[in-house]
Amino acid sequence: MFRIWGKVLKDGHILRQTVYAREERFTYSEFFRYLTDVCEALDVPTPVLLKPHLFQYAKFNHVVFLPRDFLEEIPFDRLVLENIL
Repeated sequence: MFRIWGKVLKDGHILRQTVYAREERFTYSEFFRYLTDVCEALDVPTPVLLKPHLFQYAKFNHVVFLPRDFLEEIPFDRLVLENIL
């Protein structure tokens, strides 16, 4: 089982948050599906997922998506996914 804490931040304040939990084992090959599910729960667009994002999540247990990672205009500063240990 694993849990991911998804947060939408603007000016350092949390606008929306959710905890995504799955009973199955975490795999990096399914990370885009996890990201899509978190974004759907937060009602925000899904950002572009690149290798550096996966490396950041693997090394630091969190990943930050900035406005440049989205294809459309977004009304927030950051989308943060953090692994809950």
